[in-house]
Amino acid sequence: MSGELLMGGQSLDVADLCVILTYFVIIIGIGIFASCVSKRNTVQGYFLAGRNMNWFLVGASLFVSNIGSEHFVGLAGSGAAGGIGVGAWELNALMLLQLLGWVFIPVYIASGICTMPEYLERRFGGKRLRVYLATLTLIIYCLTKISVNLYSGALFIQQAIGWPLYTSVTLLVCLTGLLTVTGGLTVVMYTDSMQALLMVSGALYLTIQGFLQIGGYYEMKEQYMQTTSNLTYIELQYNITINESDSCIPKPREDSFKMLKDVTDDEMPWLGFLLGQTPSSIWYWCTDQVIVQRALAAKSLSHAQGGTLLAGFIKILPIYIMVMPGMISRVLFTDDLVCIPGEHCMQLCGSAAGCTNLAYPRLVLGVMPSGARGLMMAVMIAALMSDLDSIFNSASTIFTLDLWKRFRKAASNTELMVVGRIFIVALIIISIAWVPIILQFQGGQLFFYIQEVTNYISPPIAAIFLTGILWKGCTEKGAFYGGLCGSALGLARLVTIFLYTPPICGEEDLRPAFLSKFHYMYYSAMLFFVTIIVAVAVSHFTKQPDKDLSRLTYWTRYDESPSMKQIELNPMNGDGKNGDVITNKETGKGDFENNPMLKKETVDEPTDEEMENEMSRWRSIGCGIFRFVCGIRKEGDTSDEPEVVFPTLYQRSREKVLLTAGLVVIMGAGIFLYIFWSV
Repeated sequence: MSGELLMGGQSLDVADLCVILTYFVIIIGIGIFASCVSKRNTVQGYFLAGRNMNWFLVGASLFVSNIGSEHFVGLAGSGAAGGIGVGAWELNALMLLQLLGWVFIPVYIASGICTMPEYLERRFGGKRLRVYLATLTLIIYCLTKISVNLYSGALFIQQAIGWPLYTSVTLLVCLTGLLTVTGGLTVVMYTDSMQALLMVSGALYLTIQGFLQIGGYYEMKEQYMQTTSNLTYIELQYNITINESDSCIPKPREDSFKMLKDVTDDEMPWLGFLLGQTPSSIWYWCTDQVIVQRALAAKSLSHAQGGTLLAGFIKILPIYIMVMPGMISRVLFTDDLVCIPGEHCMQLCGSAAGCTNLAYPRLVLGVMPSGARGLMMAVMIAALMSDLDSIFNSASTIFTLDLWKRFRKAASNTELMVVGRIFIVALIIISIAWVPIILQFQGGQLFFYIQEVTNYISPPIAAIFLTGILWKGCTEKGAFYGGLCGSALGLARLVTIFLYTPPICGEEDLRPAFLSKFHYMYYSAMLFFVTIIVAVAVSHFTKQPDKDLSRLTYWTRYDESPSMKQIELNPMNGDGKNGDVITNKETGKGDFENNPMLKKETVDEPTDEEMENEMSRWRSIGCGIFRFVCGIRKEGDTSDEPEVVFPTLYQRSREKVLLTAGLVVIMGAGIFLYIFWSV
């Protein structure tokens, strides 16, 4: 091909390749810079970026941690298939990000926790809730989040470049893992900020190009409603006989430009969305480690809330730069995307359910000029890498602090650093091994598949956190058995959807009625309320917690007398030298005078014999490289020992006024957009 790579009928020329190469060089450069300047030699520095991030870095990282390649592929694909309705998830996120900033984060900061399972242990006591949630979260990350990202990213790369599947996936996963392993959350958040700018600018450029090609929004709206399969072309091209009266011939929905639809709608019932999707979204935005970890890295509550506001404003964009480009793609490339389910779709794209997942890649290949194609390729790589590095770092945090220290109570700081990196390597291996399984679950609308699976697992978790934060009377037994009951019901339905797959259009629906007639959003609402009812009932029949809940609920977050559990050293920095700190309300600083144990991190001093033995090992170049990768400083080197840093809840009056004004504006914008697109 004379130096050019085939790109779905187009070709990547020198300009495209230069853009992609430049992107990789910049990202690696940022990663190396952040690795050098970050405090990676403590658990706090590696997993929580030293808790010193400003509002812009927090907001950009919150947005990018959510927007992965599955959003470009899934949102655009659902927009091509069903219209604007899928944008409701983005507006829902816009509002729930503020719930995180104003209700959940103040409690998390006050309690001094690092992970979500750790909060459950502190709030309720006991260990089973913490271990249960940590294990469940890691399973979700390995089998759902990583797999979906790899599938959607590989789908784009295959369509765009034609690289072998395993070559492209392995390269991207390993590069992402390298950045995460060497730098921790600081590197993740710095690269996230770069990738946020790249994703938004690239997607905006593509959207503008798409509207220019089609003639504007109103022209797109008119032409979209006229798109359907070209039956003559299909019969000649694919040797398929089609009955023109066949109900399976895909046509645009009459309510394609309406977001929330009738209560009995099979895709977006408004009541099901409000009652059933909201609990699942609360889990994701307010209790999922990937998201919350970014907010916990903020230097103060004000910066955390500023970050949620920034992320909320950016979340307005996906409707216009992801959903609508999918609709534009359907108009411009109808024959490539609008297929008849079954044999035609299988021949066209390899998925019998539909081909609309190809909408975004097809638009990139069809309308972008030389150089810009490389930019959008870099955008998709950025989306894939940003999501994966967020998952890798958060999963490593949970495994190291919630599981490893559970069984290795005396683990040193060095051991925790090494274990955290090794676990990321293990996740990379699992990710690559999961690729063949991903290929078996190609659906017509990837985004709705993600939501349905998540809605069977997450509502009980959201219910436990809400009752724990908002109701002081909830006991450990109530939370555990409520969550257990909800999870059992959710997993039961999750198993059945894989046993009884939805029929392809024209086939008889053999699924049980509770699958075919009971929409998954309503089932999700049932799981949420059943969990709360069981938790409340069991709590009333069990002994109330005989413990101080200071700084552990929303109503006690400002208590001046934290319980001994909060003053005790928090085992988040190896041997337990890094802990919570009493906050002085007047200065907003940690009150180290009243708690001298927390003035500075200390390191166990080795004996002379141990130092002699260790120094001989560290002299080698190989061990020096290992020390850099794992963030382990030399024995005796205390020049860069960081002081214990904890975000403060104290807010100045001007900060409160500005943040409250921003909250009113963003909530008003969300409500307005819901009404605008739904009436």
